[in-house]
Amino acid sequence: MHGLGNCYIYLDGITRDLTVSSFPELARRVSDPYKGIGSDGLILILPSDSADVQMRIFNKDGSEAMNCGNGLRCVAKYVYDHHLVRSKQFLIETRSGNKQATVHTKDGIVETVTVDMGEPILERERIPVAGTPKGQSVIEEPLTIADEVYRFTAVSMGNPHALFFVDHIQEAPIHQLGKLLADTAPLFPSGANIGFVQPLSDHELNYRVWERGSGITQACGTGACASAVAAILEERARKDIPITIHLDGGDLTIEWQSTTNHVLMTGEAKTICDGVYFYEH
Repeated sequence: MHGLGNCYIYLDGITRDLTVSSFPELARRVSDPYKGIGSDGLILILPSDSADVQMRIFNKDGSEAMNCGNGLRCVAKYVYDHHLVRSKQFLIETRSGNKQATVHTKDGIVETVTVDMGEPILERERIPVAGTPKGQSVIEEPLTIADEVYRFTAVSMGNPHALFFVDHIQEAPIHQLGKLLADTAPLFPSGANIGFVQPLSDHELNYRVWERGSGITQACGTGACASAVAAILEERARKDIPITIHLDGGDLTIEWQSTTNHVLMTGEAKTICDGVYFYEH
């Protein structure tokens, strides 16, 4: 399945038993476009003790992610279309907490999904970003690389994001800074998704991302949420209005609500194909 081109292999662990010795190894195998299937990673759909269903996400390098916005929408579509949930509004368990999904259908099939992504995490040590002072937001913080100064705002939506604002999205140093910062930079103890944002108006942004563990992807749901939050923090956009985020794979609508402090994400979810993968242990 894919959400705006952010494609994962989904395994149904609700209707069948998943007896796999190593999910990280399986994720690396199925994600390989030459010897596997080809994807940005592997997502498991599992029973949950605290929600209607559970989602676990493994990046293409085998590392496990805390959350995935595009994955949440696809899981919501799968469980509703396959009658594993009965209501159009239900909870999905992730490693970063339970998320409420609302499906929007046409002729009984899910076309788009709205996910309540919860409150953005803004405290430095909780994102996490190294340095002081603790307990404060990281907004337009300078970062010097090879004698050039960049400024970033950090937000976690269950996954850590560092957002750099640029004048032209196609000229953003996504390869240079993505490779350098995403997985090994001491500044980000848990790694970070490195995003670039071009404001078009107070309700429209362009966004591209280098995801930790995966590299450049067509879309990133948590990153789109983080980009909207960062734009609002930098007074480039406004709360309480839908913000259209243009990603390489398509558009998402993000709204940061003042009343709840929650971020809502709405976008498509698509099924590509299904089949059987023979996993040799």
